[in-house]
Amino acid sequence: MHILVIEDDVTTGDYVAGGLRAEGHVVDLFDDGRAGLVQAMSGEYDVMVLDRMVPNVDGMSILRTLRASKNPVPVLLLTSLDGIEDRIAGLNAGADDYLVKPFAFGELSARLNALARRPPPSDEPTVLRARDLEMNLLSRRVTRAGQEIDLQPREFALLEHLLRRKGRVQTRTMLLESVWDIHFDPQTNVVESHMSRLRGKVDKPFDTHLIETVRGSGYRICA
Repeated sequence: MHILVIEDDVTTGDYVAGGLRAEGHVVDLFDDGRAGLVQAMSGEYDVMVLDRMVPNVDGMSILRTLRASKNPVPVLLLTSLDGIEDRIAGLNAGADDYLVKPFAFGELSARLNALARRPPPSDEPTVLRARDLEMNLLSRRVTRAGQEIDLQPREFALLEHLLRRKGRVQTRTMLLESVWDIHFDPQTNVVESHMSRLRGKVDKPFDTHLIETVRGSGYRICA
């Protein structure tokens, strides 16, 4: 694979680039955000490793610029910020995966291989619909019956998850793992409270309700 690594820490950058080269990959390493962004925009890469905190142009700005220009390169965001909100912000900015420092090289390599196997983003729909509800993934605009709905990032991610699986029941565990990246039961009502707020915006103002509770199972968007 041809891999771009943007990492300003010399030790980490050499560790990642050296390991990937030892596996037979071609690696371009940059320690400056502005230079790395120029290279990302001009080169054709299979995957990209991006440190969130790089000088001159930070990782989040690089992500947003790439996605705004329709650059589809899969990006693994590498960062020391491990909070749930940090993960969500990174994924919403356009990252395809998120790895927290310190990390094992074997896991980084496996994640990059998984990203490279994913089908091109062009195969994915850019607009999701359920009856009169419409979500534009590019503009991140949600409307129902022509009325715009203002959603917070977590609400948007929750609705997107349900729309992508329209008609299929999604359990609480599925939602925690996909929307919150939580792989254990936090013993809170985080799913229920966010679902309630989402319903207040998507369903309550309208005659027909789209979000169903399947008792004892989970939730689904009506097909």
